[in-house]
Amino acid sequence: MGPRRKASKLQPSVDSGGGEPVLRPAEPKDYINELSHEVLCHIFRYLPMKDIMCMECLSRKLREAVTLYLRVVKVVDLCAGRWWEYMPSGFTDSSFLLLLKKMPDLEQLYGLHPRYLERRRVRGYEAFSIPGVLEALQACPNLLGVETSHLELVEAVWNYMPQVHILGKFRNRNGAFPIPAENKLTIPITAKIQTLHLVGVNVPEIPCVSMLRHLYLKWVRLTKPQPFKDFLCVSLRTFVMRNCAGPTNSLKYVPLVTGLASARNLEQLELVRVPFLGGLIQHVVEDSWRSGGFRNLHTIVFGACKNALEVDLGYLIITAARRLHELRIQPSLTKDGVFSALKMAELEFPQFETLHLGYVDEFLLQCKMSHSELVKYGLADVIENPGIITDIGIKVVNEVFTNIKYLLIYNCPHLHNPHHWITDQSRWSRLVDLTLVRCHAIKLESFSQFIELLPSLEFICLDQMFREPPKGCARVGLSAGTGIGVSSALVSNQNSNNDNDNHHHHHNEANIPPAPPPVINNNNQRQPPQPPQQHQQQQQHNGKSHRNLMPRNESFTDVTEMCGCVFPGKGKTPLRRCNNVDVSVAVSVDQPKAQVSESSCEKSCQVTSEQIKADMKAATESSRRTGSKGITTETVEATARSGPDSRTVPGTGSTGTASRAGVRPVTASVGRVGPVAATSGHVGGSTATTDRPVGRINHGTEGPSGTQTGGSLIRENGVRQSSSHDDVDSREPRGAATVNHASRTSAPQGGQGERLHAPPGSASAVCSGLQQSQARYEDFVPRRPLTRSCTRTSSVSLLPETARPRVAVRRKRMADKSTSTSDPVTEDDHVQVLSLKSKNLVGITLTNCGITDLVLKDCPKMMFVHATRCRVLKQLQVESAPIVNRFDYAQCKKLEMEQVLDQILRMPPERNRIIYMRPMHQIDSVALERQLFQGPYPYHIAIVHEFSNPPNIRNKVRIRSWMDTIANISQELIKYEFFPEATRTEEDVKRFSKYPWGRDIYTLEGVVDGAPYSMITDFPWLRTLRAADPNSYARYDFEDDENTTIYAPRRKGQLSADICMETIGEEISERRQCKRGVFQRVVVLFLHHCDTPGEPVDDDYI
Repeated sequence: MGPRRKASKLQPSVDSGGGEPVLRPAEPKDYINELSHEVLCHIFRYLPMKDIMCMECLSRKLREAVTLYLRVVKVVDLCAGRWWEYMPSGFTDSSFLLLLKKMPDLEQLYGLHPRYLERRRVRGYEAFSIPGVLEALQACPNLLGVETSHLELVEAVWNYMPQVHILGKFRNRNGAFPIPAENKLTIPITAKIQTLHLVGVNVPEIPCVSMLRHLYLKWVRLTKPQPFKDFLCVSLRTFVMRNCAGPTNSLKYVPLVTGLASARNLEQLELVRVPFLGGLIQHVVEDSWRSGGFRNLHTIVFGACKNALEVDLGYLIITAARRLHELRIQPSLTKDGVFSALKMAELEFPQFETLHLGYVDEFLLQCKMSHSELVKYGLADVIENPGIITDIGIKVVNEVFTNIKYLLIYNCPHLHNPHHWITDQSRWSRLVDLTLVRCHAIKLESFSQFIELLPSLEFICLDQMFREPPKGCARVGLSAGTGIGVSSALVSNQNSNNDNDNHHHHHNEANIPPAPPPVINNNNQRQPPQPPQQHQQQQQHNGKSHRNLMPRNESFTDVTEMCGCVFPGKGKTPLRRCNNVDVSVAVSVDQPKAQVSESSCEKSCQVTSEQIKADMKAATESSRRTGSKGITTETVEATARSGPDSRTVPGTGSTGTASRAGVRPVTASVGRVGPVAATSGHVGGSTATTDRPVGRINHGTEGPSGTQTGGSLIRENGVRQSSSHDDVDSREPRGAATVNHASRTSAPQGGQGERLHAPPGSASAVCSGLQQSQARYEDFVPRRPLTRSCTRTSSVSLLPETARPRVAVRRKRMADKSTSTSDPVTEDDHVQVLSLKSKNLVGITLTNCGITDLVLKDCPKMMFVHATRCRVLKQLQVESAPIVNRFDYAQCKKLEMEQVLDQILRMPPERNRIIYMRPMHQIDSVALERQLFQGPYPYHIAIVHEFSNPPNIRNKVRIRSWMDTIANISQELIKYEFFPEATRTEEDVKRFSKYPWGRDIYTLEGVVDGAPYSMITDFPWLRTLRAADPNSYARYDFEDDENTTIYAPRRKGQLSADICMETIGEEISERRQCKRGVFQRVVVLFLHHCDTPGEPVDDDYI
């Protein structure tokens, strides 16, 4: 029992008038005032400074205690430990000085993060200024250190109070890119600071700061011509330099690297876009490793370092082998040779865990600026090409780093068969986390085998993987999905016994861009219908019948197929009938490769024009070396040399290669015919030895035709057409041989059976060009795979000076943007099945992947599946994944919702499950309710419709916290209270054929953050729990209540199933009497409708 209140006592007081006692209640006792000053000061140690200052005005005793506390306090934090926030506003120079004068023993002042400081005092105006703060700090005689994030304030402290340390991590809060001119900081040699984190700051130089331990430089402009000449930080442990605007002369980075070598305790080295001298690190390591230089590194990061060599990276890795934990390697160093050399060094890496291959800095991935803009703002002029590591190199990776746990590979287009990465020497036995991004050539079946063979794998993350092949490949003879635009004949012929498609092209190559899948264009618009026989012949030509290659020169025929010439053969009509036209001929033989066509394809990787030019130049030189063996025809040489201004070639001869009886002559404007090859035959009138056409013909339409990327188009009168921007969509594959007929009909159009009249000379030009090219490219071996690439950023023409113009044709856009042919044929998506079988796999995340089916074969530990923006993902098949409980499908356009939900709900009820979906089309909610509530699914089900836009995940996250509680109540009742358990067999489904299908269905509706939601469910207990009053366990520190979410159990104090069962006793009794059973498990389907118009909403959470 507590003491009785004094209010019950009546205290008599004598009134001056009548002497009668007046009864007056006594005041309640003030316990705080009874506490001693020492106890109050002890309590203040646990309060924020803001609250202590408020105490001062409550009573005289508390004011005295506050004064005493401030007099002895040595450490004060103005942000109460929340270092990321600002200090309380409202201070002026005078009030801040008054506060600090009350703290004469103050030694360390944390949280001095003013939201705004004036640079100087203004007479007659009370403000918070830098001179005022300095004056207040100087009023503390024992001040040792101060924590701040203000650039000008820290510089003032260094200049006027050099003995004061800068505490904690100094990180300026106004960093940005481009670097603001007003952000300036000069670092003195005497600066007493341990951690300096600068973002978006102009700094003259980095001097010798002996105390500095951690230096982070991001978007820092170094303004002096020699910013590192005095750099020497012997205590340095972390050095990070990312995307800084420093000197362009790589020699000026020599003192930086030598200074880093002298920091014997350096643990983390990150260099991103630092153009240091190639080979410099190798020499510095050779000089310093015996004395401990770079020996303690545990993290090495190289990203976009223009001149970095393999030896620089290799020497660092070898030196730091004993301590190395993490390695991130830029694409230019992601190659087989690096790991082969490390293997030969025969080192052990006992602590190594994380490897990132093809590392590209996040800023470069997310930055909207072009390369030229970045260079304009001072960043190093460097362009990254994809990593050229192959399957052989990845195999060696695990032989070198045997303990690797986390592997991330970005944009390595020469990886094909992951199951080849596993050998007796490299078992990847500790790999836990695998992330693959934009590795387009990896084969799906091989990847599935690889996953099955990894014993410890828990997490898979796939981004922009297994892209769907373009539509139309099957109909034009391309092997879809190989990632290279070569014909199926070429692939099957060259690699009949080799799993790794065009494996032998890649081993010794450098700077190869990723190969987007081939895209084909049939520019055929107003064409007469094809006769059946002709259609059949075309199918035969475009299909798998490419196998019957010329026996005497197989490789030559392969090149022929790649490079695109046309041979009408015996008894075959050409592929399309064309109109009566007069066409000029433009033959290019100096152009060794089909040109890159600029396309609007979203999925292609960016390749710069400089790189393509370099590749073409190298190939041109190789073609010139072999060209001396061939026959030279003056006419064609003149044509080839004429550059972009092409002219018609005069001459005589019949059309095409020699036509046999029954073959219509074809008038061809041969644009962009690269390395071409002819069959053995005479120019003019002899017979050809081949009996099948190779390649195909694109007919143009009447109307103006433009050129693409700087080429010029010549009509029969020699006038150049103007460039047309609409031709971006008319693409050609590298693999399929293509001849464009872009023409304007000048004569009346003849009927189908009429012969075409060719201008004299076209055939001889074509034939001589073909024959010369045959000789010139007899020994032609492609230096890189002949793929179609795409450049979006470069405005430079991709045609070299020797290249002939490509004849481009304007065509209509098709309604289905995903098809790359203009044939009005709807084609089903190519089926790509990702099958998962793994004993330890916990979860998989898919983003922008081209798979159509996901199969969970045997995943006993799998817990979640996330799929975002997978355009063709349609179906889920669950064979064995008993404990998976979270499915997220966001913005998957073609997802078959009914099939996916049926698969999930048919899983044995061993777990509660939540399914989150963001459909991109309208949902028939009535049909959905019927499917879920009527079906044979042994769960209590809730369907939540959320309409917030932009999406709010509050409801989704909160549901996870209480759906388990609902299920736990039911399980407790069934196990320990002999409560009836509900069933859902096929007989039950037949018996309950109408609403509510044998369930107790109800609806909850409300508004969360201004957006409505609706929940249709048969959850037991929920309505009673929502309506109950808070109990003694209620927690009001939690922000949610029923106004902001569906159900807030912590605000009610309903923290466990046992506590909840006390609240719902009546409902339990009613259900027991009615013999209405409950299911042990629950399923929540959460539908977010923000994307239903079909346009995806940007969302940070996915």
